[in-house]
Amino acid sequence: MHKDIATPIRTRDILEKYGFSFKKSLGQNFLIDTNVLKRIVDHAELTDDSAAIEIGPGIGALTEQLARRSKKVVAFEIDQRLLPILEETLAPYPNTKVIHEDVLKADVKGVIEKELGEIADLMVVANLPYYVTTPIIMKLLEEKLPIRGIVCMLQKEVADRIAAKPGTKDYGSLSIAIQYYTEAETVMVVPKTVFVPQPNVDSAVIRLTKRKEPAVSVINEGFFFQLIRISFAQRRKTLLNNLTNGLQEGKQKKEEILSALKQAEIDPGRRGETLSIEEFARLSDHLFPSFA
Repeated sequence: MHKDIATPIRTRDILEKYGFSFKKSLGQNFLIDTNVLKRIVDHAELTDDSAAIEIGPGIGALTEQLARRSKKVVAFEIDQRLLPILEETLAPYPNTKVIHEDVLKADVKGVIEKELGEIADLMVVANLPYYVTTPIIMKLLEEKLPIRGIVCMLQKEVADRIAAKPGTKDYGSLSIAIQYYTEAETVMVVPKTVFVPQPNVDSAVIRLTKRKEPAVSVINEGFFFQLIRISFAQRRKTLLNNLTNGLQEGKQKKEEILSALKQAEIDPGRRGETLSIEEFARLSDHLFPSFA
């Protein structure tokens, strides 16, 4: 068994050997606690027939744990300076492949077909760079990739927003978008002390299990998501207020908005944060014909 990468001493030695300095702009915080990494991998429930897709492998601390417990790992790394380090640290694991690309610009589906085509069980497992967490998660879900789910470390406040329920201060368009595609749960909270450098915020690991079908069925998905964004545009305002101000020609079509709210059995005086995903779906279907 090879020496774990994720120990404070080994991490320091690797960084010193390559003269590596952290780039704030890339949100680099490396994990230096093997137990935390093992627990993250536990939550992904991988088998010898699974593959893992990782984003931002850093010096390979999580990659190594994934490689030991799955058939293959494909990792996307944006920082060229880390490529020679990963080549060394992952040398003992021939079942790993590092792709030097920004995952937000990458053809992830194409990579899956090419690298993991014969593997049926796919999980995304990552310690995500905090400044791009939401766009990365939404890209992975919107592209309808053939994955079972996502287990990722992110800022605790974003995890709270993702797993939030209607009527709470954290509930918003992100909560609903993620709930539409997945079932979300926070599986662990992680202290700042297990990272180098230490971030200014607490972290959490969430598990998103992809639904076979979206949580609700709507006539037009694009309009449904637009409606949700508009409903949360100004949280203190009523639904009616946000819709008349946010929808194109909303002011001229106030009667149509009121009529759709009535048909959907939603009080126009409610705020967006009190609506469940089912209520948004009903409202979207009644409103869509007037704004299509």
